[in-house]
Amino acid sequence: MKNMFLKGIACTGLLLLMGSCNMDSKSAATVIDKDQIKRDIQDRENEYAAIYNSGEIKKIGYYADDAITFYQNHKPIRNKAERLEFLKLDLQSNRNKISFTTTEVFPSNDGLQVLEIGYYTVVDSTNTAINTGNYMSFFEKRNGQYVCLRDMSASDLPLE
Repeated sequence: MKNMFLKGIACTGLLLLMGSCNMDSKSAATVIDKDQIKRDIQDRENEYAAIYNSGEIKKIGYYADDAITFYQNHKPIRNKAERLEFLKLDLQSNRNKISFTTTEVFPSNDGLQVLEIGYYTVVDSTNTAINTGNYMSFFEKRNGQYVCLRDMSASDLPLE
């Protein structure tokens, strides 16, 4: 499963790279600040983790209304209702804390679309890491802010 996830990351990165090479005269003048985009995406990850870790189910601006999420060993989450139901069930059985680290971003020529690769860490109440994994997310800039359209995660084995 992990090899398939890594192959998916490599293929998606290659597709984004190929798409970014197809520049026209308008996009050639656009300057993309990859470091700023990475900071913006990390801010979105931190915001999402804070909402999740608070245990409150409220509007999560991290996801677009049309976002689809693929978690390992779960059916795809395709809309707001499914997302809220998943979070409610997860929070009922889980009081651990999660954090996300953006390791790399691959923005489009205009910076409006971004592929993010990162990892997450889950800690228990004593702040001991109990699980880690990798994730890949695809963002689009809407109304001046990045929102997640697609994401998938692959869990590593629990830490012992």
